[in-house]
Amino acid sequence: MVAKFDHFVSRMDAICRRHGEKTMSKWMDNQDVCRMLNISPRTLQTLRGNGTLAYSQINHKTYYRPEDVQRIVSVVEDRRKEAKFKGRTI
Repeated sequence: MVAKFDHFVSRMDAICRRHGEKTMSKWMDNQDVCRMLNISPRTLQTLRGNGTLAYSQINHKTYYRPEDVQRIVSVVEDRRKEAKFKGRTI
């Protein structure tokens, strides 16, 4: 039993080394993204739903990579300008 566990641990260590250091501290949650982009939670949901913003869900909580959020800043600003032109806000 101990040998099987040791084998499991060594396999997990190998997988972790192969995939590099990935920590959740680098990821952003809904609140972080809404603040950064100055958008509502519903607008964020739309960005997820239409495939504009990639995301991951863990235990019913949604996370975003900062580089994905940074990539859509110009998209959000363009939509904000378009909405303002039409007399709306996002």
